[in-house]
Amino acid sequence: MEFPAYLATMPMHAITEIHGEPGLLARFRLEIRAFDAAARERLTAALDLAAELHRDDRRVREPYLNHLLRVAIRMMHHYQVRDVDVIVAGLLHDAVEDHPVELAALRRPQAPAAAHRPGAVGDDPTAAALATLADRFGPRVARLVGAVTNPPYDPERDRHVQYREHVAASLDREPWARVIKISDFTDNGVGVIHTVGPKVARSAAKYRPLVPVFRDLIARPDTPLSAPVKRHIFAQLDLAEERFSAILDQPN
Repeated sequence: MEFPAYLATMPMHAITEIHGEPGLLARFRLEIRAFDAAARERLTAALDLAAELHRDDRRVREPYLNHLLRVAIRMMHHYQVRDVDVIVAGLLHDAVEDHPVELAALRRPQAPAAAHRPGAVGDDPTAAALATLADRFGPRVARLVGAVTNPPYDPERDRHVQYREHVAASLDREPWARVIKISDFTDNGVGVIHTVGPKVARSAAKYRPLVPVFRDLIARPDTPLSAPVKRHIFAQLDLAEERFSAILDQPN
């Protein structure tokens, strides 16, 4: 498929609408040209695994892989991230939450003693899935994905409140996980206008209270982003807040 020469500068929502998944894949390959051969190999392996795990998943009108590609592209292009572990974790940030059993099944066989040890990862699909990521991409990638993976929620408490508590607590101690999560939030929050149906209001209600949480996290000195990138993210948070208000604060 032929793509325009300016694909590398097109807004991602435009690539998504005009060219779909093939266009986002082409843009991803353009972005990773900035990396050396070993890094490109790791990034491609992460993309292939994400595509395999999410091959049947959809987000309303599009393949789920589009979301993962946009999260990774945004980090490389807009946030100027060159840390390969972080981009790999961005591509796989929903793998453990959405497909723990499938991911755990891909793990290399354990030695019998380890496999039958009480509390071994085989007893817990989430732990086993994270162990698979550690085997394939290293413990840091697994730790970052773990930080952005939602825990089981207490059915007696409000899910949105628990989600905000988890985000604030897990990202407090993982500065690079903040970078992954803000790219994810931007795709979901700023991108809420590209959603259709009842999910629009549900998403706005879920994400609006997170805006001040992310403002605080991104503003912290240990968040590993440059001042211009932080200003860009703050502008995106302003835009998300405007869109949430337009959706939720309409007069009766």
